[in-house]
Amino acid sequence: MIRGLYTAAAGMVTEQRRHDTATQNIANLNTTGYKQVESVSRSFPEVLISSMQSGTVKPIGRMNTGVFAEQSISKYLQGDLIESGKSTDFALSADLRLTDPATGGNIAFDRSGKYISNQGEIVYQPQAFFTVQDNDGNTLFTRNGSFTVSPSGELLSSGGYKVLGADGQPVVLNGTVDSLKVDAEGNLLDASTGTTTGVRLGVSIITRPQELVRDGNGVFHVADAAAAGVRYAAAGDNMQVQVRQGYIEGSNVDATQATVDLNAAYRAYEANQKVIQFYDSSLQKAVNDVGRV
Repeated sequence: MIRGLYTAAAGMVTEQRRHDTATQNIANLNTTGYKQVESVSRSFPEVLISSMQSGTVKPIGRMNTGVFAEQSISKYLQGDLIESGKSTDFALSADLRLTDPATGGNIAFDRSGKYISNQGEIVYQPQAFFTVQDNDGNTLFTRNGSFTVSPSGELLSSGGYKVLGADGQPVVLNGTVDSLKVDAEGNLLDASTGTTTGVRLGVSIITRPQELVRDGNGVFHVADAAAAGVRYAAAGDNMQVQVRQGYIEGSNVDATQATVDLNAAYRAYEANQKVIQFYDSSLQKAVNDVGRV
């Protein structure tokens, strides 16, 4: 009976985590560049139970000891592009592909950007991000391209981070904000001649996005750039990654699914709560009533 209390309590904690995740997604429906989060749950390892009588061990069966929220996974699907008309607003339109070594063709990722091979190996679709730098010099990644310009001409993210160019240095504007022109490859153009100025926005491609760690405020970091396969977009990537000036990327949260997840988590939490109340009532009877006999 006590074991049942622990199992139901573990279920309540897990559903609370799912509820918090769904709430977070709904709260960020209108957040620029926000990427939906999914809570992944799994059961604790099963335990083999046996009985011992007179030195003889007799297997009884397996027992499940509950469930727990294992991790939260971000979905990096492309969000809708929303026209803002501002020269300092940018959005990334990316559809990066990987070659399947078995067939030589492109890997067919599913709608969540994931592919599972016949051997059970999981491959995630590479993703593109703007590259920014915080005040401590750490390199971060974001899809929120709602930039501003500082008094000194530095291009800044919405969080105040310096936007880096393809050379790894902060992007500094020489002209006015209204004269800022950027082509689809991220090259800054001369407003009068239309030629490139030699400065290009630093668009980073993360080959293994599962290595990204969410920091909040719309930015991510990687613990090991080599393990994540981080590189700047090259000239040959312009067919798969394009920079759109005057646009921002909306949140990729599915409002309908998030609402369903919210209600499902609430109902499951309520069901586990009822189980605990039942066990509490049974224990109360066992202590107060049976103990009198």
